[in-house]
Amino acid sequence: MNTGAATKMSGLLLRQLGQRVLLTSACRGLVAETSANLRHAGTVGGVRYKSSLATDAANEEKAENTKAISSYWGIAPPKITKEDGSAWKWNCFRPWEAYTADVSIDVEKHHKPTNLMDKFAYWTVQTLKIPVGLFFQRRHMCHAMLLETVAAVPGMVGGMLLHCKSLRRFEHSGGWIKALLEEAENERMHLMTFCEIADPAWYERALVFAVQGVFFNAYFLAYVVSPKLAHRIVGYLEEEAVISYTEFLKDLDNGSFENRPAPAIAIDYWRLPQDSTLRDVIVVIRADEAHHRDLNHYASDIQCQGLELKEAPAPIGYH
Repeated sequence: MNTGAATKMSGLLLRQLGQRVLLTSACRGLVAETSANLRHAGTVGGVRYKSSLATDAANEEKAENTKAISSYWGIAPPKITKEDGSAWKWNCFRPWEAYTADVSIDVEKHHKPTNLMDKFAYWTVQTLKIPVGLFFQRRHMCHAMLLETVAAVPGMVGGMLLHCKSLRRFEHSGGWIKALLEEAENERMHLMTFCEIADPAWYERALVFAVQGVFFNAYFLAYVVSPKLAHRIVGYLEEEAVISYTEFLKDLDNGSFENRPAPAIAIDYWRLPQDSTLRDVIVVIRADEAHHRDLNHYASDIQCQGLELKEAPAPIGYH
């Protein structure tokens, strides 16, 4: 091909490309103008307005994004329903994780400290109880929310350390990893329930940050040094939790605290009747704390007898 032919061919290609660019720009401008007109004006008759249009557009975009993510990764959100066929609205737990609490458990049981380790654990908890009692007085809801932010830590720390130990030693845990993580999740669900009822003040949230940071690291070190001591401390902490909820129930019964309807999350999680009240919720939460008390004292007893946790089957699903 000579130079003249090549020049003509290049000019032709440039003209065609320029026309396409101009056409595309014009179409985009027309679409933008149409969209702007729709945003600033409703449909005929004034039935639809810009707020509804914006909402529809946002919903469509969200649905498209969700569909795109699901189709790309092959993970579709499950459609879960209750036994009556209604939609399940909780993402933090599933229907098969709900249960009926065993409220027949002895809430007055106490592990009497006999040796030096037990006495150290007991008086550590009694000492920590003093500033907490002075700060909260009879403000049960705030006390309960702070209590649950602390109570959900030991199970997670213990389960994590047992998990790492199982990996290092290439051995099973006897089910104790799952049992401790179940405890942590159960305590967290207590907190999620209280969050549906009350909203903590900013200084209470700040207190949670401080207490959780200190307690997590302190309990981590205690569990590394002596797991049996760590479990004994939690056993006594849970005893105090049972006492706190018993005092809560007393104020509900004498009218010092309003006995409002139970939140929906509590009704679904503990399979409570639809007409349940806050008192019913506190009763089942106290029962949970009593079970956690027994589990941790039991874990400590196993190790005090010179055994490892894996040598005694864990009480998985102990509620």
